[in-house]
Amino acid sequence: MIKRQAYLNQIIPLIDKNLIKVLTGVRRCGKTVLLMQVQNYLLENGKSKNQIVYVNFESKRNAELKDSDKLYAYLIDVCEKTDEKTYIFLDEIQAVERWEEVVASLLVDTDCDIYITGSNSKLLSGELATLIAGRYIQIHVYPFTLSESKELTIQNGEFVSNEELFQDYLRHGGLPMRFSLEKISIEPYLSDTYDAIVVKDIVQRNKINDTNLLNLILNFLMDNIANPFSARSITSALIASGIKTTVETVIAYIGYIRKAMIIDSVQRYDIKGKKLLTTNEKYYSVDLGLRNIVKTSKEIDFGKLYENIVYLELLSRGYDITVGKTDDYEIDFIAYKGKNRIYIQVCYLLASSETISREFGNLERINDNYPKYVISGDLPDFSRNGIKHFNIIEFLLSK
Repeated sequence: MIKRQAYLNQIIPLIDKNLIKVLTGVRRCGKTVLLMQVQNYLLENGKSKNQIVYVNFESKRNAELKDSDKLYAYLIDVCEKTDEKTYIFLDEIQAVERWEEVVASLLVDTDCDIYITGSNSKLLSGELATLIAGRYIQIHVYPFTLSESKELTIQNGEFVSNEELFQDYLRHGGLPMRFSLEKISIEPYLSDTYDAIVVKDIVQRNKINDTNLLNLILNFLMDNIANPFSARSITSALIASGIKTTVETVIAYIGYIRKAMIIDSVQRYDIKGKKLLTTNEKYYSVDLGLRNIVKTSKEIDFGKLYENIVYLELLSRGYDITVGKTDDYEIDFIAYKGKNRIYIQVCYLLASSETISREFGNLERINDNYPKYVISGDLPDFSRNGIKHFNIIEFLLSK
């Protein structure tokens, strides 16, 4: 397994800082392996095994420790057996009721450094989370990028070409475990992972009774990645197909889906009015493999896939993202880092003068000096008027 250096570069400077390190991300995105890599770093830099305690709450052997009182007693006992700092790693902490009380007390009662993971975006938004407010830093972990996938396939002796790697990534996504499987086993693994997310992170956690409606909404979102729509439009589509539901129910179910981090929603930003818009968000899948395993449409929608993959790449590079809107045209992504921003248009191919005019023209209408890019599957360089054109594989593998 490769080192996830971009994440380690964020975590290592925080070691021994009096902050809880919280790693969040969709189930099976690689959080556990990242915890192991942090532990290896500690061991390589003078810490002993006795200073490290790791609890995975998905393991049956740790079932008793899902009780917060028992977990606290166990960790206190471990910490008191050494005069040195203890490094505590708690994996999938959302399985523990009132876990916030445990880590808040540990910060006060022991000399420890705490790392936790969770597969729920609302992990830190509950009432009890106020117990650790101002004492944690959150790092969101995503499945492998294309460049990480290339590094791993080279390491495994399976790399053939950038083009073949890209086509495989478009189909099967970047969940780390799938790279260790035979081709015939990848889709069953993705299907099982998808089912686990739906059952454990959505249905059971939110006590959902109407699983049929949940699956219909989730399938709709997966089929329509990169399309702007509202909860009302989803409700109308479901009612038109004979499903009885309400806007309020759809909004609630989308909220549950987003908390499981299998789908992201992106708000639109009015470039001229300089304000976020509250209607017609866009939705993107956190992994194309999970998306493709349940997509009902037979059409291979390369434009949507390209847009989704660029969205994930920007997130992995640390950008905050909105969709740009002004007058009657749209900018696929406005990506922010602090006060800096970039504008990006994504399309499958610049196959006609009309397409070229639309993709570049929308960017040319923006009257500021921030960098502007068009990303497509084309090999020729169509850059013009200060707007840089990237081939999508070149962009994804670039630094």
